[in-house]
Amino acid sequence: MNAAHPVRVLALGLVAASCSASGASSEPDPGRRPNVVLLMADQLRGDFLGCSGNAAASTPNLDRLAREGANFVRAYSSTPSCTPARAAILTGQSPWGHGMLGYHRVKEYPFEMPTIFRDAGWQTHQIGKNHFHPQRNPHGYEVIELDESGRVHDEEFVSDYRQWFARQAPGMDPDATGIGWNDYRAGVYVLPEDLHPTTWTADRAAAFLEERQDGRPFLLKVSFARPHSPYDPPARFLERIDEERVPAPFEGEWSDEEFSSFVKPQAHTAARNALPVEVALYSRRYYLASLAFVDEAIGRILDALEEAGELDDTVILFTSDHGDMLGDHHLWRKTYAYEGSARIPMVLWWGRNAADLVRGQVRHEPVELRDVMPTFLDAACLPIPETVEGESVFSLLRGDDADWREWLDLEHATCYWPGNVWTALTDGKTKYVYHAYDGREALFDVEADPGETRDLAGEPAHVADLELWRTRMIDHLEPRGEPWVVSGPDGLELGIRKETILLRP
Repeated sequence: MNAAHPVRVLALGLVAASCSASGASSEPDPGRRPNVVLLMADQLRGDFLGCSGNAAASTPNLDRLAREGANFVRAYSSTPSCTPARAAILTGQSPWGHGMLGYHRVKEYPFEMPTIFRDAGWQTHQIGKNHFHPQRNPHGYEVIELDESGRVHDEEFVSDYRQWFARQAPGMDPDATGIGWNDYRAGVYVLPEDLHPTTWTADRAAAFLEERQDGRPFLLKVSFARPHSPYDPPARFLERIDEERVPAPFEGEWSDEEFSSFVKPQAHTAARNALPVEVALYSRRYYLASLAFVDEAIGRILDALEEAGELDDTVILFTSDHGDMLGDHHLWRKTYAYEGSARIPMVLWWGRNAADLVRGQVRHEPVELRDVMPTFLDAACLPIPETVEGESVFSLLRGDDADWREWLDLEHATCYWPGNVWTALTDGKTKYVYHAYDGREALFDVEADPGETRDLAGEPAHVADLELWRTRMIDHLEPRGEPWVVSGPDGLELGIRKETILLRP
């Protein structure tokens, strides 16, 4: 490591088989080192797995990972849209740390997880969605096999999936199902299942594991494009979803007053759309079926790891970049502070040779995407750069939770309409939301009211709670100065922000 960029080394105890018990060494251990696998589903909300209590979900493979590993049920995406969320994974930093406060293009950073693993001797390989810029920027991955859905941001870019599709099905349209990338509509995939991007992603991951002859340990990222819309599963997966068990969208009095007037049946990609409940239920069933398809694909990857003799030597983390409101509070897609958008799954699993910890743990501490990088570096006994703001969740599994963060910061710059700009804090039990466009506040008991149907901010019994969280927010934002905080007659106050600020100044 460059001396200008110091590293911190956690006092780990025994995580991977080759780590020293003291954790005192700042150099990578030359002994055996585990593989690390990052599995991602795009736009997957945290309450739609079977292991998170969703009765309609068909996720046996993910449920197995949670049962045999650990399930972090209060995991969040601090800036819940595609690119800033992926910047958090890449850097281990908070939104203010990596500088992306909203949807913008991922840039280069001094320390990036794949580069660190590559330079430390790991084979680094990526399959599926990256959403980087330029689109073929590897950010430390030695090989990238891309499926960027329909995105073409660079001149003459064609993803690896679409190149493969053109070879397999010349003259056919990969978008023949006819549903848009941010569409609430849903339908059965009209092409053969073996042409679906979920199949391709699993095929490429299995091929990597079956064909590799590299003797190095590996960092493998497999990032599925679903269940992000289009909600287009093959028909057989719909049979796995009992429509009677699909949960209806949440709706609170506050959301009915604010958003119920936005009814746009023909606006298939509208971010606010108070559609009938049966429309949302229809979308949700197809979303769950798309997730069932991803879960089956993950099962194939687990089988390939086992057949390659690598499973016992592997650490696996499953997560998503953000959620999907799916009609909660008449909202769709992401970029919101609410649970459907900001809360994500996070499941950690480890092979017998990679760690010796109690399995089946269900953790309620607030964790976030910034914790992915230090968790993997911890597992691999690699130094953690000082720039990293996240923490290794292995510390929680070892019982070292005394110093874990008390609360977590979330935020998103203006998106969809001028008033959708906010900062929030949560400890996984309570959530405080400050709407910066007009100064409104909201307070939710997300433990007792996970749908955030009751806003406690205006209730006399919660005046002290509101003041506590407001003070925490002021303290959190004070280093930024104006316009995040401003001077008022009684001291610092939260500021009004009318202008869009996508990047840290």
